[in-house]
Amino acid sequence: MSNVLRLSGITKRFGKLVANDHISLTLARGEVLALLGENGAGKSTLMSILFGHYVADEGSIEVFGQPLPPGQPRAALAAGIGMVHQHFTLADNLTVLDNVLLGSEPLWQPFSRRGEARARLLAVSQQFGLPVSPDAKVGSLSVGERQRVEILKALYRGARILILDEPTAVLTPQESEALFGTLAQMVAQGLSIIFISHKLGEVLRVSHRVAVLRQGKLVAEAPAQGATQGQLAQWMVGHAIEAAERRPAQNVGEPVCTLSHVSTAPTGRDRLHDVSLTLRAGEIVAIAGVSGNGQVALADLLCGTRPATAGEVTLRGAPLQPRPAWLVGQGVARIPEDRHAVGVVGDLPVWENAVSERLRGPWFAHPWFRAFWVKRRAARQHAQRVAETFDVRGGGADAPARSLSGGNMQKLILGRALMPPQDADGAHAAPPQLIIAHQPTWGLDIGAVMFVQQQLINARDAGAAVLLISDDLDEVLALGDRVAVMHDGQLSEARRAEDWTREAIGLAMAGAVHE
Repeated sequence: MSNVLRLSGITKRFGKLVANDHISLTLARGEVLALLGENGAGKSTLMSILFGHYVADEGSIEVFGQPLPPGQPRAALAAGIGMVHQHFTLADNLTVLDNVLLGSEPLWQPFSRRGEARARLLAVSQQFGLPVSPDAKVGSLSVGERQRVEILKALYRGARILILDEPTAVLTPQESEALFGTLAQMVAQGLSIIFISHKLGEVLRVSHRVAVLRQGKLVAEAPAQGATQGQLAQWMVGHAIEAAERRPAQNVGEPVCTLSHVSTAPTGRDRLHDVSLTLRAGEIVAIAGVSGNGQVALADLLCGTRPATAGEVTLRGAPLQPRPAWLVGQGVARIPEDRHAVGVVGDLPVWENAVSERLRGPWFAHPWFRAFWVKRRAARQHAQRVAETFDVRGGGADAPARSLSGGNMQKLILGRALMPPQDADGAHAAPPQLIIAHQPTWGLDIGAVMFVQQQLINARDAGAAVLLISDDLDEVLALGDRVAVMHDGQLSEARRAEDWTREAIGLAMAGAVHE
C-alpha cells in the first residue's frame, strides 16, 4: 500500500514541556491506524499540528507526497484531511444540508448553489452508506445520525484522510456497529483513517495498525492482528494494568434513597418524567443511556441543584431537601460530570479544593473551620491524606487545581467525595452513604479508569449506595449490580446486570421497549 501521509520528526514544546518528541508516523491508503495513549501523552497535540491548529517546532508533514504548509487549517482541508471531533459541532436549528454547507462556500459567491450541493450530498451519502435526509433538522436526529452528518461534512469537502476522535463515545451498541460497517466501506474505497479511542476492544477490531504514544514519545507500533488489550494497555502506561475486581454485591442493605414517580421541569431536552428508582446500601445501580436523555436532571436532583416538580424523593425515609450543603451533611457525595466547570475551582489551590465541600457544619466541632476562620494546617493535612490515598500527582498542595491533568483532577474529586474528615484525635467521620457518580471516568486513560472504578467498588463494599451514570456501556456492565436504561427522561426498571444483554440495552437506549 502506498503512503498517503508521512509525519517526520514532529516535535512540539510548550515551555519546558515536550508534548511531542520527534514523532514519525506513516499512514497508508485504505488503512485504519489507531492512535493510543494516556491523557497528556501527546495525541491531541499531534493531531492539532496535522490539522494546522499548531505549528511544530521541528519536523515536517507530507500529504500524498506533497509538503503540508504548517499552521494552515485551510491547507489541511484542501489536502484532503478531515476531522470528526468527539463533541459534535452542529447547529440544531438548521437542516443537514445547511450544516454541511456552512463554511464550504466563498463569502463573495452571490447565491448558494443548493441544488448542486444537495445532489452532491446525496451522492456522497449513497457512496459511503451514510443515509440521512438533507432536509431533516439536526435537532430531530439521533446521536448516531448526527455523527453521520459530521462524517458527511468531512467527505463532502473531499476528505481522503479522516481523523475520528472517540467516535463511539456516545453511541448505542447498534449505532457503533453501523459505524464500523461504514468505516469498512470507506476503507474499501481507499480512504485512510486515524482512529483515536480509549476502547481497546474496538481498536483491535477496526484498525490495521496501532501506534502508541507515552509522555510525548512514540513507544510502540504494531499490527493490530495478534495484539491484545493487555499488551496495548501496558504500552500506554508503561506497566501492567489490573482491571477493577468485579465482584457481585454481597451485603445489599436497606434503601438509602427512593424516587417515586418523580418529574422535573425541562431544561432544554433534559428532564425526568415519572421516574421511580430505589438505591440500596452496598449496591451499585448503573444508569445507561445516550447523553442528553435525562441523566443530568437525575444527577442534579440527587445533588440538590434541581427540585422535583412532581413525585417524591426520600433520603433514609425523610424528604430530600434540594440544598447541596444539607445533602453533604447527610452523607451524600457527588462526582460531577464536568470536572473542570463544576468539580473544582481551577484558580484555587489543590488543598482548598480538597476541603471545599465540607466547610459547613457546627463551627465548634468542625475539624477545619473555627469561628469564621479556616484551620489551614488541619485542612492541608487532610488534603495531603487525600493526595496520598488517591494518588493525586502534580504540583503539590499549593498548585492551582487547573494545573492538574484530567486523571489527577478526577482523583482529587474522588478523594474529596469518598474520604471522610479526621478530627484532632485521629477519628474519622462516617463515610458517605450515597454516592452520585456521573461520568466518573469520562476522557480518562486506562490506568485512571481502573483506579476510579476500583474506588467505587470499594465504597460499595464499605456499605455505600452508589448511583453510576455513564455513557460507557462496558463500564455500566462491569460495575452495575443492577442496570436501568434512561431514554427521553424516562427510566426502565432496574434489573440485575446478568438479566440484560448488550443488544437489549442498546435497543432500550434507542427507545425500543424490551420485555
